[in-house]
Amino acid sequence: MHKKVQEFNDYRSKMNEKILASDNKVIKRIFNLDTNAFKEGHLPVKTKELLGLVASTVLRCDDCVQYHLEASKKNGVTTEEMMETMSIANLIGGTIVIPHLRKAVEYWEMLENE
Repeated sequence: MHKKVQEFNDYRSKMNEKILASDNKVIKRIFNLDTNAFKEGHLPVKTKELLGLVASTVLRCDDCVQYHLEASKKNGVTTEEMMETMSIANLIGGTIVIPHLRKAVEYWEMLENE
């Protein structure tokens, strides 16, 4: 696994454990809602991850983009599908999201080289 990918996953896991250990009912419910929203349903998981990727890009959350790129890759998204999804995100979000596209492509390349 690429070092940057591993660092992202390790940090995310460590901090999620700390956050959930606070035993805050609202935070736990938000985390649970997020988990359940991305499960198989009327829409396939792959589609949901691509929707998450668009929303994360438009909202300019690089951590979220990385998370959804990884989940997309694990769910069989191709480079062409990812780029088409990011083209929609850039259309919706405007030129302000181009820096996030650059980071997304860089992170995708790391995932591809694993």
